[in-house]
Amino acid sequence: MNLNFPESKILVQEIIATVPENNKITKVLIPAFPFLSVCHEGIKSREDFFIGAQNCSDHDSGAFTGEVSIAMIQSCGAGYVLVGHSERRNLFKEDSHYLKLKIDACLAKQITPIFCIGEKLEEREKELHFDLVEAQLKECLFHLQKESMKNIVLAYEPVWAIGTGRTASPEQAQEMHSFIRDVISTKFGMEAAMSVSILYGGSCNAKNASDIFAGPDVDGGLIGGASLKASDFAAIINALS
Repeated sequence: MNLNFPESKILVQEIIATVPENNKITKVLIPAFPFLSVCHEGIKSREDFFIGAQNCSDHDSGAFTGEVSIAMIQSCGAGYVLVGHSERRNLFKEDSHYLKLKIDACLAKQITPIFCIGEKLEEREKELHFDLVEAQLKECLFHLQKESMKNIVLAYEPVWAIGTGRTASPEQAQEMHSFIRDVISTKFGMEAAMSVSILYGGSCNAKNASDIFAGPDVDGGLIGGASLKASDFAAIINALS
């Protein structure tokens, strides 16, 4: 929940001007709901940029005041939606059943869910992080058909490293990403597991991005605060090149 309307418009302009065109790297800007349209207008000149929303309703329409449907999001030019971000889970008490409904709603409308998973500090300290992440994957994805995995992006968020300045080490990030891929393979097969994109999100910035992205199972980043400055965001993107 950052920036106002003109600030968002300026940031998109700065990002477009700063980041060289590269169709090998998919860039998705995920602004607040009121700014989806203006951000979509700002990226129209670039085929390598896309727009996503930070949340969605699991309902198509109806008497759900304050909610935003997938159809509304799509009409503003967005093709992606974050589902299950740690702040939605922790602050707004979104559980696996609700997130499962959101994923189903996204897939039904041909919009790509970026499904977030990850553990809190106490869960890692108790060495429950693998069990927790596996449960999140199984509870929200294992009801799907294999073909659906082509339309899903995963994002690993060590909750203890979001906005804290702490970051999972490159080794910790790679270890969990590899584990996630193994869990996916048990249900959907190795081909599906190897093709799904798994992003790292957790205080990833211009200084540590290259080391984190060096992991063979780390396919990109879910960038928070570091995306609010165009030069830093560009440096993170360049770390994928």
